[in-house]
Amino acid sequence: MFLIECPWCGVRDETEFNCVGEAHIVRPLEPEKLSDEEWADYLFMRKNPKGMHREQWLHVAGCRRYFNAERDTVTYRISATYRIGEQAPGEAGK
Repeated sequence: MFLIECPWCGVRDETEFNCVGEAHIVRPLEPEKLSDEEWADYLFMRKNPKGMHREQWLHVAGCRRYFNAERDTVTYRISATYRIGEQAPGEAGK
C-alpha cells in the first residue's frame, strides 16, 4: 500500500484511486478523416515504458476528479501529480 497526492484533496490511500491510462493523449481534431488504422492506433496503441511514465488517474473515492501523475513503472513510485491542463513537472519553459 502507498499514498498518492490528489492535487485537490491532498495525500490519500492508493485504494481511493484508479489509473485510467497514459496521460497527454490528444484526440484527433477530425476523427472522421482518419483511416481505420489511424483510428485504431489512436484508440489502442499506448507506450509501455520501463521507467518514468505519465499517467492519468481518477480520485474515485474522493473528489472524483482526473489528474496526471508521473510514475516509475519499475518501482511504482509516484514522483509528482498535477492537474489536467497544467504543465508536467520539468516541462516549464519548453
